[in-house]
Amino acid sequence: MAKRPTTGKKTVSAPNLAALGADRLADLLIEAAAADAGLKRRLRMELAAEVGAADLALEIDKRLAALAGSRARVSWRKRPALISDLRSLLRIITDRLAPLDVRLALDRLVAWFDLYPGLTVRVSDARGELPLLFDAGTADLAAVASSAGPDVAGPLLAEALSTRLNQWASWIGRGAHALDPGLARRLLRDISHGPKPTGRLALVVRKLADRSGDLDAWIHSVPEDDARKPEIGAEIARRLALAGRAAEARAALEMSRATPRPGSRWGRAGQPEPPPDAWSAAEIAVLEAEGRTQDADEARWARFERTLSADDLRAFIARLPDFEDVVATDRAFELASIHPDAMRGLAFLMGWPALREAAALIVARAGEIRGAHDDVPLWAARLAGRHPLAALVLLRARARALVGLGEGVTEEVQALIAEAEVVASAAAGEGVPVEDHAAFVAELHAMTAARRRRW
Repeated sequence: MAKRPTTGKKTVSAPNLAALGADRLADLLIEAAAADAGLKRRLRMELAAEVGAADLALEIDKRLAALAGSRARVSWRKRPALISDLRSLLRIITDRLAPLDVRLALDRLVAWFDLYPGLTVRVSDARGELPLLFDAGTADLAAVASSAGPDVAGPLLAEALSTRLNQWASWIGRGAHALDPGLARRLLRDISHGPKPTGRLALVVRKLADRSGDLDAWIHSVPEDDARKPEIGAEIARRLALAGRAAEARAALEMSRATPRPGSRWGRAGQPEPPPDAWSAAEIAVLEAEGRTQDADEARWARFERTLSADDLRAFIARLPDFEDVVATDRAFELASIHPDAMRGLAFLMGWPALREAAALIVARAGEIRGAHDDVPLWAARLAGRHPLAALVLLRARARALVGLGEGVTEEVQALIAEAEVVASAAAGEGVPVEDHAAFVAELHAMTAARRRRW
């Protein structure tokens, strides 16, 4: 009998390669590096790292200079090799140089990012791989800069922002959430001199202010005209309210209050626009900050009546004593069942969940059920066991909607027909009167035929 091959020992893995011994591996690497310039550079950098940070930094500088100085076009065929080279260089800087000397590593990392503008000019990159690579590198930038500390990284990143804003605003903004708060505070201080920031710089300031907890810097970066807009003014008011600055929050909220509509031939003058959801939520936060808890509860309930927000209802009933919360919940279910938008009311009841009330809404307002709603199949599955008639209404509405889109009796529609037949039988078995299944199927085929005649 032939001996079974030991395939496990032939797998290219770290333990199997280590078993070859250092001398044999060195010979193989030298042989491979002779035909692969990228591997040769990587080996040279690894050897330099064993000598020290200065030697490794010198090798990195050589490669950075070569990439920055090249004017050769990079075709789509050569792009993968360049991306691999850039990724390898990034890893050498962050994984090998940074542990040896974080200051040197941060300098090289900034130089690595500064390669981007030149590369975009000469690299064929229809797939957008370059911006994705550099955007992903912002996590490494935040980590290395935070390790370097505010005194080292602050001036370096501030200089990059002040002289090369277009790209660095995006990179620092993207990585701001991972920066050390002390570094974010220092960088914010270094770039906040002079007039109110605008454009991309204002966006960076807000990201850094969020990270450092500097509310005043965040507010200062918002243009005055924007602060009067309901959505933006509401966000300013909400932040001030959470910081306990109730008077300033009220001022910001009132400044951004929606103004009455101008008169027109179709409508009456003096009617204010309904407040955006963000504004009404901020109003509740401001009332809480002012200690007006009853007014806040009334505003929260009014907002729930308008939006059917489950979060608002939970916040409202959490403050009520026993039994009153039950009354409020029942009232909320009643409001949902008669809401002008039946699907919004149904979505609230299914999400709460209040399945009995949801089933009653479906049956009572069957003509208002929009079968194209994405959640209809899921709702039907959840209701089929205990509320088969409601599930049947949803399934049939879904089938009618799909046929109405013009695709005819597709496989999905056929599956809905089969499911509806099972649910109809279950409903009939419970003594619930249902429309004849054969008549429903005939209706679908008639809809399909009518659409074909029109076309």
